[in-house]
Amino acid sequence: MGKLFGTDGIRGVANEYPMTSEMAVKIGKSVAYAFNKEEASTPLFIIGKDTRQSGNMLEYALASGICSTGANVLLAGILPTPGIAYLTRTLKANAGIVVSASHNPFFDNGIKLFDKNGYKLTDEAEDEIEDLLLNNSMLLESKPGNNIGAVSVLDDSAKRYSDFLKSSLTEGFTLNGLKIVMDCSNGATYKIAPELLSDLGADDIDILYNRPDGKNINENCGSEHPESLINKVLENKADIGIAFDGDGDRLIVVDETGKILSGDKMLAISAIIMKKNKQLTNNHVISTVMSNMGLVSLFKEKGINHTMTQVGDRYVMQEMIKTGSVLGGEDSGHIIFSNFQTTGDGMLTALKLIQFMKEESKPLSELNKIMTVYPQMLINIYVSHKPEIDSVPEIADSVKHVENILKEKGRVLVRYSGTQSICRVMVEGPDMKEIEKLCQLIADKVRQTIGEDSRGQGFKYSSELL
Repeated sequence: MGKLFGTDGIRGVANEYPMTSEMAVKIGKSVAYAFNKEEASTPLFIIGKDTRQSGNMLEYALASGICSTGANVLLAGILPTPGIAYLTRTLKANAGIVVSASHNPFFDNGIKLFDKNGYKLTDEAEDEIEDLLLNNSMLLESKPGNNIGAVSVLDDSAKRYSDFLKSSLTEGFTLNGLKIVMDCSNGATYKIAPELLSDLGADDIDILYNRPDGKNINENCGSEHPESLINKVLENKADIGIAFDGDGDRLIVVDETGKILSGDKMLAISAIIMKKNKQLTNNHVISTVMSNMGLVSLFKEKGINHTMTQVGDRYVMQEMIKTGSVLGGEDSGHIIFSNFQTTGDGMLTALKLIQFMKEESKPLSELNKIMTVYPQMLINIYVSHKPEIDSVPEIADSVKHVENILKEKGRVLVRYSGTQSICRVMVEGPDMKEIEKLCQLIADKVRQTIGEDSRGQGFKYSSELL
C-alpha cells in the first residue's frame, strides 16, 4: 500500500494532510499529467462530490490544479460515485474524480479516481500518481497564462445518470404498487434517488435522511446504521427497505420482515436468478475474502464458479474482467453488474433486486432464504500503527491457535482497513458462542500490542454479529 492511496483512493480528515487544499491542487496537477501524457488538444476531467461540508473546498482546489496544466474541468456537482464513473466513460473524459469519504463521518473526506473507461485505478496507476506527487513535482509546473484550462458546470449530470439507470431495466418496469422505504444517508443520493423512484412509478415511498446540511452525512443513518430503516419498514409494512452509504456506491437492503440482506445475500439472489434466466455469463461470480462461507457453500451446491479477491470493489472488477464475469461484489454492499456498470452502484443494485422480486413474484423474505449464513463475528479495533500481522508474534500465534481449533469448520481473517486506522478481526464458524469467544481472544491480542484510538480517546472497538 502506498503512502497516500488506500483501498479506495486517498482519504483522511478534511483540512489535515493529505486532505488539504494545497494537496488537492497537487493531486489535480498529478492526475491531469498522468492522464494526459500525450497532451491531447482538449483534455477533460470530470469532478463530482457528496454532501460533505469540505466538498467545495477540495473540489475547487482539484479543479484549480487541473486547469493550471491546461486541461478543462466539468463539475458534475453532487452525484453518486457510480454516476461519475458513467459520465467519465460516456463523455470521453480523460479521467473522473469523486470528492467523498464514502461511509466515513463528515469531518473526513477523500478523493477517488476513475480512468477514461470508468474503472477504478490499478495499483500501478495509483503508484504512478503518488510518485508524481511525492517525487516528481518538477513535471507538474503550471502552463503559461494563455494556456490554462476552463471550468464548466454540467447542469444535466443527474438526468444523464438517471436515464442510464432507467435504461438498465426491462421494458415496462414500474415500481407502482410497491411500498418502499429509502434511507439516503444525507448523502449523494438525497435528491436523485427519490426523483428516480418517483419517475419509475413509486407512489408509496417513505424517504429517510434526505436533508443534508454538510455535517449529517452518515450520522446514525445509511448503510452503516440501518436501525431506523428497519423500524420504518415494519411500521409501514413495506415490501422493501433500501439504504445507501454517503456516496451511493453501496447498498444494504431490509426485507418486509425487518431482516437485513448483506452484500453476500444480494450476490446470492442475483446469481441464482441470473443463472436461471441464462444471464450469468461464464457461470462465474466474484466476491472478496470477506464473503461468508455460506455463499461459498451455495455456489458450490448450485454449480456456480466462484473466485475470491482481496478486499476492494476495484479488485473484484479487475477479476471480473479477467474471468469474463458479469456479477461480483462485496459483503459490504458494493455490487457490480458489469453488463451495465464499471463499479459498485447502490441505486442500480436496488433496482435490480426489485426487478428480481417482481420477476419471481416472491416477497424479498422468500428470496432471502436462498442462502444460509454461517455465524460470523467481526471486531474493529482502532490501532496506532499497521505492522504486518505476521510480524507481531502475539497476534500471529493467536490466529494460528484459533485456526487449529476451527480447522475446516471455520476460518479467521485479520486485516487492516484501507481507509481508517482500524484492524478488523473476523471469525466464522458453526457455533456462535465459540466464534464470539475466539474472535475476542484475537482482538484482545491486537488491542494489547497495537491498539490505540488515533484521536487520543483511549482504546475502543466495535463488534458485529453477522
